[in-house]
Amino acid sequence: MYARDAKKHEEVWLLDRLDEFGFEDPAFRSRDYVLAIDEQTNERAGFARLRVHAVDDEQVCEFTNIGVLEDWRSRGVGAHLLEHLVEDARDQGFETAYALTDEPEYLAQFGFQRVPADSLPEPLPDRLDATREYQPDAVPVRLNFVDFEIPERLRKRFTERESDEESEPEESAEDFGIDSDSATYKYDTGG
Repeated sequence: MYARDAKKHEEVWLLDRLDEFGFEDPAFRSRDYVLAIDEQTNERAGFARLRVHAVDDEQVCEFTNIGVLEDWRSRGVGAHLLEHLVEDARDQGFETAYALTDEPEYLAQFGFQRVPADSLPEPLPDRLDATREYQPDAVPVRLNFVDFEIPERLRKRFTERESDEESEPEESAEDFGIDSDSATYKYDTGG
């Protein structure tokens, strides 16, 4: 298992998964997403987004829309996605990240701690309200990156791999929204 940045041609797959999970993403940009890929089958196992909010001269980092496909749960996929998000956020100069989640216990094992909603930086209070429209039990959590750790039991579930272009999975018609059975586009492109 490894994580890598999503590619533009994977937008359709991502949008389908967001819909499947019931996640809202009014500011969708595929380049903000990370995918977990099984290195044996090249199958996509999960996804997550690093979203940067700029308010005035301040920036806030949010980890959002973290999803693991049902067949891949309990196999360390979420841990791998979070590790990739933390590394990416650190590279961008962040020291902390927030998440608005209805599963705070899951994130707590990685070092996330609940924070009061009234202590959230802008624009996260509005984001929390919007998130609660489809996840009524969502609460804010914060991760100081110095506290981030992957429990050993989860780390053993995936092998680390540096992604390189030569070992990327071969693209299929499905990646581009083409129904391979009928050789037509699955999605109306408005044309």
